Amino acid sequence: MQGIAFYWRPGCGFCAHLHRELDQLGVPMDMRNIWEDPAAAAFVRSVANGNETVPTVVVGGASMVNPAPAQVMAALADCAPHLVPEGYEPPQPGAVARMLNRLLGGDRPAEGG
Repeated sequence: MQGIAFYWRPGCGFCAHLHRELDQLGVPMDMRNIWEDPAAAAFVRSVANGNETVPTVVVGGASMVNPAPAQVMAALADCAPHLVPEGYEPPQPGAVARMLNRLLGGDRPAEGG
């Protein structure tokens, strides 16, 4: 794998944000403008319930519609670890997420193990 397939369109703020984040991390991207490439638009419709929702990213065989940068990086770590920049550390949950996790019982050890 040479990089991720990144489906986008001009004027899409979500596309610009994700592209900027991944570019800063040094992730190689094959950029595919769905307004200039009918096959790219058709592909996006095929994985986005008939919609042209972008950004859509393909890592390995997995398609992700409007993913967060951390989701893309997690998929890269699974499918193409050689593309994950050296020293990259996934973001850790903030204080609110940790509190919600405690309140919802997500930090309890598994039973029966």
